[in-house]
Amino acid sequence: MTKAIETKLVQLGNLSDPKTGAVNPPIYMSTAYKHAGIGQSTGYDYTRTKNPTREILEKGIADLENGDAGFACSSGMAAVQLVLSLFKPGDEIIVPDDIYGGTYRLLKSFSEVYNINPVYFSQPEDIDGLVNENTKAIFLETPTNPLMLEFDLDQFNDICKKHNLLYIVDNTFYTPYFQRPIEHGADIVLHSATKYIAGHNDVLAGLVIAKGQELSEKLAFNHNGMGLVLSPMDSWLVIRGLKTLHLRLKQHDANAKKVAAYLESEPLVTDVLYTGKGGMLSFRVKDPNMVDPFLQKMQLITFAESLGGVESFITYPATQTHADIPYEERIARGVDDRLLRFSVGIEEAEDIIADLQQVFDQLRKEF
Repeated sequence: MTKAIETKLVQLGNLSDPKTGAVNPPIYMSTAYKHAGIGQSTGYDYTRTKNPTREILEKGIADLENGDAGFACSSGMAAVQLVLSLFKPGDEIIVPDDIYGGTYRLLKSFSEVYNINPVYFSQPEDIDGLVNENTKAIFLETPTNPLMLEFDLDQFNDICKKHNLLYIVDNTFYTPYFQRPIEHGADIVLHSATKYIAGHNDVLAGLVIAKGQELSEKLAFNHNGMGLVLSPMDSWLVIRGLKTLHLRLKQHDANAKKVAAYLESEPLVTDVLYTGKGGMLSFRVKDPNMVDPFLQKMQLITFAESLGGVESFITYPATQTHADIPYEERIARGVDDRLLRFSVGIEEAEDIIADLQQVFDQLRKEF
């Protein structure tokens, strides 16, 4: 029976314990599992290698993304590190200029310590000229963080096939509800599950999904060997969050459309960066000196660093997510001192807009 993604989300992990008939999946906190004898195992030996609660999440996210295997990690950055563990010294990875600051920082560290090097591009047509014998992969965010650039997944599949490159997509902003990159040729999809997947600002988690047996086996070996695994309790929290993902994203999407329309009409805003889908957008105010008073005057919206939770958050990339990028490089990449990133929550849209309106009304008196 083919099921809609909404049904898959709601049913994730349900009735996974036939002994009790529990509707909600149990949380298996045990780190060790008894063997009846030598060579005899229940399939569970040590929780770092395999845990029943984490396994429900891993199989569930693999199914949602149409992959062959899923790996639940202790954070979104742990998920990125697991993917980077596939590469060896001298390898190059092609990456867009606009990328999450934490990923930029980790790529810089891998370059300095392991000689695994990022090569940045501005336009897809630049890529052919960047590929050489050391190039092993393309790593995309789409939409990007924080400039909300979208890439054509099919176009990049063609590029990766042409050059025999591993195709990696960070799907954090859209989730499998809006976008499933493996259906467009991606080999690996990853998420900061802390964000929309879990959705309640109460769990730190990352997810990696792979297509293909050989790739899945390599990731499984490194996931276990490096210990980049998610705890049973946090796995359960992510499962819980996934059950309402479609409902939350529908509201995030509807609210963001209204907020973007309002910001487009606001004279103190010069740019609104929004793909027209999902709950994330960015915008620039007229004067960088407006940023601090803007953030201080908000009453409903929270000035905080994360995104994807039910509450509305505004982040200032210059001093938060992208602070580790050198100033000149950050400005050249478009992450300037007037840019604010907005994770539009699921509150009543009119209340979100009213909070923005009262802030801009105060700023008009000061600037």
